[in-house]
Amino acid sequence: MALTRDTDELPPVVPPIAPAKPNWDRAVPPAVAFAWLAAGWRDFARRPWLSLSYGLVVFLISLAIVAGLFNLGYDYILFPAVSGFLVVAPLGATGLYEKSRRLALGQPVTLADMLCVKIRSGGQIVFVGLLLCLLMMLWNRAAVLLYALFFGFRPFPGINEVLVILLTTPLGWALLVVGSLVGGLFAAFSFAISVFAVPRLLAERTDALTAMGQSMALVWNNLPVMLTWGAIVVGLFALSLATGLIALIVVFPVLGHATWHAFSTMRGALDAAEQPTAERGAAGAAS
Repeated sequence: MALTRDTDELPPVVPPIAPAKPNWDRAVPPAVAFAWLAAGWRDFARRPWLSLSYGLVVFLISLAIVAGLFNLGYDYILFPAVSGFLVVAPLGATGLYEKSRRLALGQPVTLADMLCVKIRSGGQIVFVGLLLCLLMMLWNRAAVLLYALFFGFRPFPGINEVLVILLTTPLGWALLVVGSLVGGLFAAFSFAISVFAVPRLLAERTDALTAMGQSMALVWNNLPVMLTWGAIVVGLFALSLATGLIALIVVFPVLGHATWHAFSTMRGALDAAEQPTAERGAAGAAS
């Protein structure tokens, strides 16, 4: 028997799903940045040899890069390379994020877990890494061009002489100001797209563009606390430079652990942003 259907009845109209309008403002006061730093220190103090070993690896790699620049005759990019360290640092701190994540969940953690991190988003973190490396390369090239604009096509005189020029001459002061402004733009952009993107790619399955976009949205809408956190990072990194990078053995792990706690604080905004869309989608399907 053929099935008949009443063609006079129209199916119910399902209202369209409105686009989500997430509120990225977490209303976090600037003083919370110091609470993140304190939480990072607490994670460092729990099984500190793990974090110290990780920091030692970062220190030795940094030392090898500096020595390589001198041995290969690339000492003229030493200053932009050192400042560019902050551009790629979030990627190098994944093992520290993993330790803090495991400590928060009450899971055991070993040095192998920190050095061989299982990224939940898989190869998506590679895109973030490539972008950060590209930004660092662009900054190094921009720094060389700035030197040429101020001093012409003269051979690089050496680190000692350049330091004297930068610190004692008006032309050197101008280069320091312009270079700091240009470098600050590179650092601010890389900080905004990576500070929360890398921890999220480690902890959740998502794509790189979504993670970077949401990281930038969180930073832009929470500028007071993020500027405070950025100032803390720059200040502690300057301390590391003043000690010949030796302080990096402790500073880098503490900042890495603290960044995970910053992500944990802001993570609620990511969940809240996705929840309304999911609820509306479920309601539409039920209708």
